[in-house]
Amino acid sequence: YNRSGLISLRSPDYSGKYQVLREELKKTGAVTETAQADYPLTTTKGNNSGFGWRGKAPHMEPDPTFNTIHVTHDYGKTTGLEFISGRDFSRAYGTDKNGILLNESAAKLIGLKNPVGEVLRSPEWMGGENYQVLGVVKDMVKDSPFGSTVPSIIFLSENNMGWLFIRLNPAVSASQALPRIENVFKRVVPSADFAYRFADAEYDLKFAAEERVGKLAAVFAALTILISCLGLFGLAAFTAEQRTKEIGIRKVLGASVVNLWGLLSKDFVYLVLLAFLIATPLAYYFLSGWLQNFQYRIGISWWIFAAAGLSALLITLLTVSFQSIRAALTNPVKSLRNE
Repeated sequence: YNRSGLISLRSPDYSGKYQVLREELKKTGAVTETAQADYPLTTTKGNNSGFGWRGKAPHMEPDPTFNTIHVTHDYGKTTGLEFISGRDFSRAYGTDKNGILLNESAAKLIGLKNPVGEVLRSPEWMGGENYQVLGVVKDMVKDSPFGSTVPSIIFLSENNMGWLFIRLNPAVSASQALPRIENVFKRVVPSADFAYRFADAEYDLKFAAEERVGKLAAVFAALTILISCLGLFGLAAFTAEQRTKEIGIRKVLGASVVNLWGLLSKDFVYLVLLAFLIATPLAYYFLSGWLQNFQYRIGISWWIFAAAGLSALLITLLTVSFQSIRAALTNPVKSLRNE
């Protein structure tokens, strides 16, 4: 679904005013579509089992559980559901009240090659009615972004439900759209509290812990680099001081500043390369293990390690070069006389 430009709020009892509210909201030009559902878009509630379909094994254990969602017309258009096959609910077909939508996981679970047009039977406690599959939508990552997508069945209902979803017009800024929407609520349903939430902001909260860890890691990494650079700077100064006589002799014999810089820097470069060779497989091992905790994850490309190694090498050279170049530029007569 499309989280951008989508707001949600708890639905009050509209007492038959929902259609009026919908039409008035669309008249403002700030809203493209609205819909209702019994649950928020960023949570997975209402899990039920006991459904039957053609080819289902008798006495299947454990009986598959589906996330059941009841929605009004235009839910797919409002939330931006992406259809793989079939169609959305339509007001043009009165029979759609006995229609359902499946997500990819649900379609895979029931095991039918082309589920559109097939019939699912609801559990007895839901009436034991037959529902025809109208369409299949892409999996929606609603609840935990770190786990598998739950098989879902979407039912059509015209009852007043717990949540209202409003798709903002992308041509109108949110700062202009929200006051218009609030004014409509005050006119049509003055008792309603316009306490809205942005779907993308609600979803981003699920990554709060990871973002916090990322920020802490960045701070400690910066401190580590700073301390390492101070150590390198001191070690480079000590090395240059120890090799003052050698530098003076080499310079008298014709060594250039670049030659002397390379002479003093190469030992540090070797150490960084050795550290890179040790750290790379360890980092890959632990990062790969960490990423296995996520159902949807990125791959670890080689360029990430190449960039890290190159950055470490550049930081080392910048730190060491100050002392190396200063030692190479020192008057050899002065350094030899001191020796």
